[in-house]
Amino acid sequence: MAEAERIIGTPDNPEADGGEPERSGSVPGDVTGEDGQQPKGRRKIAVLFVVAAIAYAFDLISKMIVVAKLEHHEPIDVIGDWLRFNAIRNAGAAFGFGEAFTIIFTCIAAAVIVVIARLARKLYSLPWAIALGLLLGGALGNLTDRIFRTPGVFEGAVVDFIAPKGFAVFNLADSAIVCGGILIVLLSFRGLDPDGTVHKD
Repeated sequence: MAEAERIIGTPDNPEADGGEPERSGSVPGDVTGEDGQQPKGRRKIAVLFVVAAIAYAFDLISKMIVVAKLEHHEPIDVIGDWLRFNAIRNAGAAFGFGEAFTIIFTCIAAAVIVVIARLARKLYSLPWAIALGLLLGGALGNLTDRIFRTPGVFEGAVVDFIAPKGFAVFNLADSAIVCGGILIVLLSFRGLDPDGTVHKD
């Protein structure tokens, strides 16, 4: 998230940091990249929240179905024994890691949501909006389990059910987080910032 923190740290008001005042004719709140580039188009906040809402809804609905129809039942073979639906409760992080640190993972998910919310005000890039939307939707999906499911608030076990052969069991929220993270890495390698500008190292 180094790229995100760099953009977040860009002051909205140059005068507040001792910089030069905005030139006449400039639009308040505009963001300028390192190479003097101005972001193009409108902020992509709506795209971020739409993607997040879709990812969250799919995760929430799938977990409701799994709890109602699959939990405490035999696994369902989807593609032979290569892919099964097998409902389990996971107190750890994504893919079942770190079950002893449930509260820590809950705090991390909450921190991710706060960072994304701060970053949204300078978001002009469509690919970044999609990536952050996937991260936000996935984080909200698993955080909902942490808060509302047993054994208690902030210690709840996440519902996992996608079980590929020879791999950990996961859910749609985990998938959204991983896809969003991969997209962010690719965008960072290409030098595309969340504000829509391109930087050169």
